[in-house]
Amino acid sequence: MKTIYVIRHAKAEGQHFDAKLTESGKEQAQLLKSFFKDKQIEVIYSSPFIRAIETIKPLAQDRGLQIVEDARLGERVLSSEMFPDWQDKLQKSFNDFELVYEGGESQASGMKRAQEMIQHILQLDENNMVLVSHGNLTTLLLRYFDQKIGFKDLMEMSNPDVFEITVENEKTALRRLWEEQQ
Repeated sequence: MKTIYVIRHAKAEGQHFDAKLTESGKEQAQLLKSFFKDKQIEVIYSSPFIRAIETIKPLAQDRGLQIVEDARLGERVLSSEMFPDWQDKLQKSFNDFELVYEGGESQASGMKRAQEMIQHILQLDENNMVLVSHGNLTTLLLRYFDQKIGFKDLMEMSNPDVFEITVENEKTALRRLWEEQQ
């Protein structure tokens, strides 16, 4: 059986690549270390965005594990423009996976990255792994296992958030863990 923990990063100062965690986000990263104390982890993959790496760094250091940065876990960029109605535009992109805004990436392209990442980790010898990503891409990672996951689920996610996916003999189970511990 494989167990995949998908983590949405802790609270950050912004959305740009080099946005760091807020003070609250740093405390949340420490809470994640405690949260995983009884869970086996063999490998950690993270988005290369600073806020994702800072989220998982305390746990990785505590376990003596290297953080493997993988661009496939980077956040999906909605657009290079700043939309005042960005949530409406984001929702439209969930309704039309081929929709692309100026300088952005379609949901279909983000889903392809998510699928490639999941297929990669399912081939690994390790059975217990962590993937650290961002809201939209976390939604797409989860959607790989449950097609019902969408915009509403993204809007209900917290920073951080933790989901557990177990895969055994082609059967999968997905559950939110972070909500249970709060």
